[in-house]
Amino acid sequence: MSQLFGFSLERAKKVPKGPSFVQKDNMDGSQPIVGGGYYGYSVDFDGSIRNDYELITRYREMVLQPECDSAVDDIVNETICGNFDDVPVELELSNLKASDKIKKLMREEFDEVLRLLDFENRSYEIFRRWYVDGRLFYHKVIDPQNPRGGLTELRYIDPRKIRKVTEYEQKRPEQLRGVDINTQLTQKAAEYFLYNPKGLKNSTNQGIKITADSVCYCHSGIQDLNKNMTLSHLHKAIKAVNQLRMIEDSLVIYRLSRAPERRIFYIDVGNLPKNKAEQYLREVMGRYRNKLVYDANTGEIKDDKKFMSMLEDFWLPRREGGRGTEISTLPGGQNLGELEDVKYFQKKLYKALNVPSSRLETETTFNIGRAAEITRDEVKFQKFIARLRKRFSELFTDLLKTQLILKGVITIEEWDDMKNHVQFDFIADNYFTELKEIEIRNERMNQVNTMDPYVGKYFSVEYMRRQVLKQTEEEIKEIDKQIEFEMESGIIADPSAEMDPAMVAGDEGGAPAAEVAPGDQQSAPEPSDARRGEF
Repeated sequence: MSQLFGFSLERAKKVPKGPSFVQKDNMDGSQPIVGGGYYGYSVDFDGSIRNDYELITRYREMVLQPECDSAVDDIVNETICGNFDDVPVELELSNLKASDKIKKLMREEFDEVLRLLDFENRSYEIFRRWYVDGRLFYHKVIDPQNPRGGLTELRYIDPRKIRKVTEYEQKRPEQLRGVDINTQLTQKAAEYFLYNPKGLKNSTNQGIKITADSVCYCHSGIQDLNKNMTLSHLHKAIKAVNQLRMIEDSLVIYRLSRAPERRIFYIDVGNLPKNKAEQYLREVMGRYRNKLVYDANTGEIKDDKKFMSMLEDFWLPRREGGRGTEISTLPGGQNLGELEDVKYFQKKLYKALNVPSSRLETETTFNIGRAAEITRDEVKFQKFIARLRKRFSELFTDLLKTQLILKGVITIEEWDDMKNHVQFDFIADNYFTELKEIEIRNERMNQVNTMDPYVGKYFSVEYMRRQVLKQTEEEIKEIDKQIEFEMESGIIADPSAEMDPAMVAGDEGGAPAAEVAPGDQQSAPEPSDARRGEF
């Protein structure tokens, strides 16, 4: 294997793993090759798109369509929310079992990652790039003389110039003689990125091999397994965009050609010979026709008689015996005001992009009412936004992992145990979500009030908390800790003397769980954590 550029994060100890006859599926669209070099590949998408370069170019051209741009703008605005005072995303560590010092260091390093991304100011552009292209690449720059200083810079890489490659070791038949079947089926793989500043659009691609840890790679998660390519969320809207564009173009052509009323002049030429008749007809045309044209370049109006357009009047000769000279009118196109077909394809485009079609109508007012008035499309749209946020959070996960390991806060093995409990909260300003939660909470509390007289006879407090308030076991323990701590601190009085325990549980049920348990606030740092992050 040739020398790679960049850095790699090595484990402190190697953990042996059992052999497998299938390769690991990362669902990241990496191109598998056999060791010995990298050979380009070609993929045919309906005879037009052959590789990632052309595919990404197609996505970027689609966004230039106004309807597509508006739909993408709605998605980005819904996903990345925030005001001038708050960062759009925050680190959530309430489920992480670690000391307070570790959590504090993790929050500090996450703030540093957001600063390197300039996420507070450029969050809209970063997420839009990821959504349109379907992938996002950042080069993680560190100081080779001081790697424990962490990341120094994050540089954006055009996805058309870089590709992830998985290279497998090729074994010759003579190397497999006398080797057990497990060893024969097991292949060692090496992952790296191939970068070419001129773009990876040719059939034979050459470039710089970069280690996998030196590049942050966040993809959409949508895979075309038949062609082994990572697709964007815009891919299923390609046909809808093309259809809408063709419908609009044909509509313009039809209206330009059929909108004006044209006249037909029948000129009586008598018994004149053919040549004379044609000459007489041209004289009459020149006498009465006055074609004024507007020059958009100079802003002048001039008489241009050299050109004949399809919008001009018709001049036809008529022999003796006819009805003489006559002028009739050719009517223009009918039903030019119908736009049902255009509206249909606009709604189809919005549906392909998972955006509620109601947002297409700009005249529609936004009513802040009961949650019952929220449409099913909006609920579905919110679930789609949640999936996008979850997938986009891999960008922060990778950068935070690199930063923590470089600075010696945690090891790779510890990160593998912690990563499932490290979450990212996006600031939401969606009124639909808030209204839904308020409505659900109110209905639950109404039910608690109705069932309260029967607590102790037909229902227990535990049943009310689990079945009516829908509190989980973790939430019940957390709420009990909070109530006990607040009573000891004198924040609240003893509620049992004034209110039923079921009502206490109900009042506290809607409150968000504290990020750190009160019992953990006074805990001393562990000896093993005392020197983490110090160098």
